[in-house]
Formats: sequence, structure tokens, C-alpha cells
Amino acid sequence: MRHFLDLSDAGGDALAAMINDAQDRKTARVGWPKGKPDADAPLAGHVLAMIFEKNSTRTRVSFDMAMRQLGGSALILESGTSQLGRGESIADTARVLSRMVDAIMLRTDDHEKALEMARHASVPVINGLTDRSHPCQIVADLLTVIEQGKALPGLELAWLGDGNNVLHSILEAAGLMKFNVRIGTPQSYEPEMEFVDMARSAGATVTLTNDAREAAAGADIVVTDTWVSMGQEHAHDKLAAMAPFQVSGELMRAAKPDAKFLHCLPAHVGEEVTADVFESDQSVVFDEAENRIHAQKSVLLWCLEKI
Repeated sequence: MRHFLDLSDAGGDALAAMINDAQDRKTARVGWPKGKPDADAPLAGHVLAMIFEKNSTRTRVSFDMAMRQLGGSALILESGTSQLGRGESIADTARVLSRMVDAIMLRTDDHEKALEMARHASVPVINGLTDRSHPCQIVADLLTVIEQGKALPGLELAWLGDGNNVLHSILEAAGLMKFNVRIGTPQSYEPEMEFVDMARSAGATVTLTNDAREAAAGADIVVTDTWVSMGQEHAHDKLAAMAPFQVSGELMRAAKPDAKFLHCLPAHVGEEVTADVFESDQSVVFDEAENRIHAQKSVLLWCLEKI
């Protein structure tokens, strides 16, 4: 069973194949209406169940559009309007849905819920986001980086801000695709060392620093995310600690002249990134958001053994 809970579930070769497939399918659709199925409609007759325990815009729309473009369909379950919200177990939900749909996407808080879903499902389970990782986002990010003419092996990627789930998946990708990560975070906001060690053991160079400029210096790609994630309190102390890691025009000038800026969105412009960076020619955040559709398509095709 091909579950996609973390990037390591697929591995480097499969990740490269997903990105190549996403590029090809995106190119083939130029000028088409967005709801028109791909010429081969490889998932015709297939249904994806999407379970949301956290709010979503890009994940919800991109998976829905991905299934439409692949010739299939999707349905949405939210915890507040399904039996999950009334105490039905994840195990029972997984077994029921497995008899009704072809794949399950779960967007939730605790990563253990995704693991539990996968343990009991007899169809592929996809991690649409957990507090531990966000692998679907990173497939889109890597596609965006390649579209900007940058090769992944040897790439220098700078991360500024909180050592969160998105960074964990970036570190996993760094080990698989052989690029380097410079992490600038305040003290005690570093990523889990499990992911740092994983990347380093796979040959990536990972630098941890509490100096934002040191992290950004000479970077090909500069990435940040919101400082306060969904479900966390808008803590004054955390915002104060993060302030020196704001991606500003000055910080971008420390990176390479052709460096690009990524953010998984939604952004709090004026907090983790300044308006002059967010709206600049270096910012490719809306290409990145669009690429969620093309990335999800390839994730789905890999999970259903079409890649």
C-alpha cells in the first residue's frame, strides 16, 4: 500500500518522478479551462475522500481540482459534520471509507492520527498536513524551484523563522534530493533534531544558526512561514523572538542576486515577511500556490500506482 505520510514513504526516485510528471501535465494543460480533465484522465471513476480537522484553502482546492483534472472526483468530510466529531474512532473511519473510496487525504493536528488512519485503511492515505510534517507542500515547492531554473542537487536553501512542520519536510527533501539547508531560528525554536540528523545522514549539509543574515547569506532560495501556526495561541513572546528573522529586502540582499522567495501561505505580511519582498519579482509564492494542484496530482498518481 502506497501511503504518503512523509516524503520518505516515496523516496528520492519516486519524488523525482512525481516532479517530472507534474511538469509534463502542467505543460500539457496550458490554455485549457481549469476544470477540463487531462487527456488521459488516469483516475476516471476514482474518488478521493478529504478529511479536514484544520482549516484549509490551498489543500482543499488543490486536491479537489487535482482529482477533477485527473478525471476523478472528491468529497469532503469535516470533523464538525462527520461522526469523527462525535467520537467515532479513526480506525473505524478508515475501515469504512476504504470500502467507499479509492484514497483518503487527512489534514489534522497530531501526526499519530495520520499513522492510525494508514494502519487501518486498505486504500492509500495522504498527509494533507500534520503538526509534524507537510510533504505535499514540499512537492509543490520543489516543482516551483525547478521551474525557476534551479537544479536541486547542491541548491542552497535558507529557512528563516520557526522550526516547524514545513521545515521538517524540507529537511527530508534535502536528504532525498541532495540539497543543503541553512536554518535561522531563535534559540529554542529549532526543528526536531530527528529531521536534521536524517538530512545529514543522507548527505545534505544542514547549518543551524541563530543569526538570520548568516542563514540567508548566498542562498538560492529563501523560505519562511507564519510564526504562529493554526491552533497555537498568538503568543507575544514568540512574536518578539521571531522579529529578527523577518524576511526583509535587506535580508534578501544577503542571498544571491537571483534568489527566489517562497512561502506556503497564508502570509502575515508585516510579520514574517515585509511587503516589499512579498510583492517583489523575487517572490514566487503564487506560482508555488498554483503548483499545489500539479503536485497533488502526481502524489495521487503515485499513491494509486499510476507512476
